[in-house]
Amino acid sequence: MKKHNFSAGPCILPKEVLLKASEAVMDFNGSGLSLIEISHRSKDFVAVMENARSLALELLDLKDKGYQALFLQGGASLEFLMVAYNLLEKKAGYLNTGTWSDKAIKEAKLFGEVVEVGSSKDENFKYIPKGYSVPTGLDYLHITSNNTIYGTQFKKFPKTDCPLICDMSSDIFSRTLDFSQFDLIYAGAQKNMGPAGTTLVVVKEDLLGKVSRKIPSMLDYQTHISKDSMFNTPPVFAVYTSMLTLEWLKNLGGIAAIEEINEKKARLLYSEIDLNPVFEGYANIEDRSLMNATFNLTDEVLKSTFDNMLKEAGINGLNGHRSVGGYRASMYNALSLESVGVLVDVMSEMERKG
Repeated sequence: MKKHNFSAGPCILPKEVLLKASEAVMDFNGSGLSLIEISHRSKDFVAVMENARSLALELLDLKDKGYQALFLQGGASLEFLMVAYNLLEKKAGYLNTGTWSDKAIKEAKLFGEVVEVGSSKDENFKYIPKGYSVPTGLDYLHITSNNTIYGTQFKKFPKTDCPLICDMSSDIFSRTLDFSQFDLIYAGAQKNMGPAGTTLVVVKEDLLGKVSRKIPSMLDYQTHISKDSMFNTPPVFAVYTSMLTLEWLKNLGGIAAIEEINEKKARLLYSEIDLNPVFEGYANIEDRSLMNATFNLTDEVLKSTFDNMLKEAGINGLNGHRSVGGYRASMYNALSLESVGVLVDVMSEMERKG
């Protein structure tokens, strides 16, 4: 039976990417050697790293605009620390839209004053804050563009007179934006790009080198830029698979093409959630995420029946996060419209049985 993978992360990947990646583990570029055995300094892998970095900038339309793309390690969790280490001199602003924003705020407080510019904590993060004012004199403003746990997503981004930093771990490359409005973007690969193990950082070079503190080499963005993202041994498999995914996206037609597909998937599922009396959406309608749809049963007595129906249909990874409960359908780039259709069919059948 075909499986329909709605897992929130690690993400679903295109089949052709998985096939090429698995082949490379056995024999990379016809060398007779495995991708995960060869030197990361070899000509073949250096070309992979260069291509991955170049593709990231190209797809974001940031090539030749003063940005560098880096593939690092430690996930977004390390970036919570690195952003503040490299950029926070006196005071930074954070918009708190959930668990990951909370974690970023905690790390930033180690380095300076943190102003919580806006928060949706009062309603368990089911909406994106609005009507806030960004104070002057900030070293930067940090936001999380998409909130996987709660199913909310920024539709518009704040205008600031300070650098804008964005954690795009779960929606990068999923929709067209003016990415030049951000001074630094970071994203763990395992949500929309590749397997866990690498983190994409896209940073404006003139943003760096302005804090007075000494930064350890491994935590200094300038170190990684100077070494072409090869300061230490990179996670070769994660970088290679991310490169393949970026090639797949480019061949598909880029971000504009995948955005059209993502919007169709989201419309199909949210329409069912709104029309079907067995279910109710969690996030406020105007702030709903294209990537992560969160919803609940209106009657928990139906849970075991619905769960069994999901299993029989080959649907995987739909359980909601423990802090929200219910269900969460993660519709990352590689998830097909067909899979969303299968889920909607099960939900419709649940209504008939209910």
